[in-house]
Amino acid sequence: MKSITTYKQRVFGLDVVRAIAILLILCSHSTILLFPESSSTIVKTIQFFGTIGVDIFFVLSGFLIGTILIRHIQNQQTSLKQFISFWIRRWLRTLPNYYLVLIVNIGLLYIFNSEIPKQIYKFFFFLQNFSSQQPDFFTESWSLTIEEFAYIIGPVILLALGLFFKKLNKWSFLIMTCLVIVCITIHRFIFDVHLTKIPEHLSWSKILRKVVIYRIDSIYYGFLGAFFAFYFTKSWKQLKWLSFGFGVFLFVIIHLNIFSNQLNPDHFSTFFNIYYLPLVSISILLTFPVFSNWKKHVLLTPLITKISLWSYSIYLINYSIVLLTIRQFIDIDQVSLIAKFSILVLYWILTFAFSYLLFTFFEYPLIKFRNSINNKYLY
Repeated sequence: MKSITTYKQRVFGLDVVRAIAILLILCSHSTILLFPESSSTIVKTIQFFGTIGVDIFFVLSGFLIGTILIRHIQNQQTSLKQFISFWIRRWLRTLPNYYLVLIVNIGLLYIFNSEIPKQIYKFFFFLQNFSSQQPDFFTESWSLTIEEFAYIIGPVILLALGLFFKKLNKWSFLIMTCLVIVCITIHRFIFDVHLTKIPEHLSWSKILRKVVIYRIDSIYYGFLGAFFAFYFTKSWKQLKWLSFGFGVFLFVIIHLNIFSNQLNPDHFSTFFNIYYLPLVSISILLTFPVFSNWKKHVLLTPLITKISLWSYSIYLINYSIVLLTIRQFIDIDQVSLIAKFSILVLYWILTFAFSYLLFTFFEYPLIKFRNSINNKYLY
């Protein structure tokens, strides 16, 4: 199975999507750094960008991984050994960075004499937010646990389907995808029935949006996109602008309705618990036919590619390591507006500098190692 992480095989439009997602997250975290207690509508709107940035990452990850699994099915590489190979390749891509940054975060707790979270061992097994709220530590890791479990569940279901069918095909992939989406939706419905009011000390985001068992379907909407892009390529290309327009329209209408009617999870729990997150994922997915067919741009390609390549490192480093460390040394509320601007510039410079170092000297060498492994050891 060829890697999609090499420079030559990258899809420019999907790099644009990845770059947009990480820049939205950085903009959101910038407001958290400078105006942590602000109730300004503008600040809250920018902070909301980070939420959408993560949702974009979910759908994009599902689209890319779904495509890889479809190729496994097309090439009849669907044995347990071959899916173990798939998992090894995924883990070599995601786990080294994760564990390195996790250890650095634990080290920072000791340096700043901060309290060690209870059951910190869960972070080493991606269980910190499996079925309940994650501790207030390495908070950005919540999305990574969702992705890791999503990558495990799909092949496991395909293996189970393989026991009943002689040969897996595209419909096996679609059944697997729909099964996960339906099961997670039912799970959120059960959550909504049993929790009619969110306790004051908890937030909807922490007890549902950031919990694995309620969010795995976000990845699988990307799987649906991979299915249609691969098996209905002609329609995927022909209808790309219609799809894009409807996706943008759906996204705008949803959020205009929320804003104009001042909807929130406390008073409109069923909408947020069951419908909101899938609708956002679908609206994002509908833009993918345009992005996945976007050809390279002479001027933008080098910059977009670099931001895309560094995006995983940026995501892991920018908040817990850079932002929270800055706040350990500087009382943001006590500095002038000019000083805040200087701090903001410092935050972006440090984020990109450390991300470049992490990618260049740790992440990329491991990618090359993974890609150099001879196929005979994988399949």
